[in-house]
Amino acid sequence: MGSAAVDDDGLDPPAYQSGALSDVVPTIGAALGAVEPGREPGPWTPRPTNRACLFLIDGMGRELLAGHERYAPYLNELLHRPGTGHTLTAGFPSTTSTSLASIGTGLPPGAHGMLGYRLVVPSSGRLMNFLRWDQNVDPLEWQPHETMFERMSAAGITVTHVASPRFADSGLTRSVFRGARFSGAESSDQQARQAIEALASGERSFVYLYYRDLDFIGHTTGVGSTRWREELAYVDGFVQRLAEQLPLDATLFVTADHGMVDVPADRRIDMDQDLELRAGVALLGGEARARHVYATAGAARDVLAIWEERLDGVALVRGRDQAVSEGWFGAPGEVDAKMMARVGDVIVAMREDWAVIASERETVDSRQVGMHGSLTPVEQLVPLLEIRKED
Repeated sequence: MGSAAVDDDGLDPPAYQSGALSDVVPTIGAALGAVEPGREPGPWTPRPTNRACLFLIDGMGRELLAGHERYAPYLNELLHRPGTGHTLTAGFPSTTSTSLASIGTGLPPGAHGMLGYRLVVPSSGRLMNFLRWDQNVDPLEWQPHETMFERMSAAGITVTHVASPRFADSGLTRSVFRGARFSGAESSDQQARQAIEALASGERSFVYLYYRDLDFIGHTTGVGSTRWREELAYVDGFVQRLAEQLPLDATLFVTADHGMVDVPADRRIDMDQDLELRAGVALLGGEARARHVYATAGAARDVLAIWEERLDGVALVRGRDQAVSEGWFGAPGEVDAKMMARVGDVIVAMREDWAVIASERETVDSRQVGMHGSLTPVEQLVPLLEIRKED
């Protein structure tokens, strides 16, 4: 994945600037003729197009897709066909809020500041959930950079965001997807119709389409479940139907925000029941597979030493500065110093199928079957599939 390994057991930094989710929309923007002077194209070069749709399927990791060819024959044919199938890395942590921010801004986590599922808000000293946006935090102040949607709109491209109406005015939407016209629909068939209609509007158009059910089912029943495989089969047919409806001179790009692993009961370390791990910890951020650990004043070194010893062999544990220097949140020079206060004193990336849960403070999340967030290939690698409607 990344250019510099940080671990000898397959946990490498994401491929920022050479094949990460943050490269996707800038590269599509180049194909649409909307890249600002000085912006380098991404790691793959699609042919110029006047109409592009980016379809993000939440939770459809590359390794999961490739391992279920029977249930997703159409997507796997694209994945393995030269010129249409590419592999990218999600970024760290490999979680929805972080990945969607990288898609929307064209920036790595260390620049856009959406550095995890739960982070401390430095001004309040409390944790915020970035999918629920459950604190009174201004989305434009939290993520102040111009979005790729705003840049493309300024270049004369008609930009549309198609998703469930519940996301229309969410903090995450306003933070990382501002600049697009929002088109809400609840059913996937209606969303597809609205995406196709939006693609046909204007001389040049870009549509961002989001699908969440595969991820939801993975969390609740696991990626090893029959229900998950059936949902993947539905997604496979849905993408094929969407591709068949593309207008002329349109390109469909299909990607995901992360993969997922099923975590057995005997691989769950419960921080709320572990006196050793709780020592010196003020707040526990992130999620079970990727933790931001915030220490009490003066306790950061002790917390780092405790977590390193307690999780030896089951996690990669780093202090804040080391994680940043190793490229977890962005390539050298990409991490904004103003974002550093949001990062935990200790950063934890779980190995294999281990997790650090918190059964009391994170009751619902601790019961999930499928989890994600870490640096393993199953979680990090995502597909980028390209389908072009020829004349």
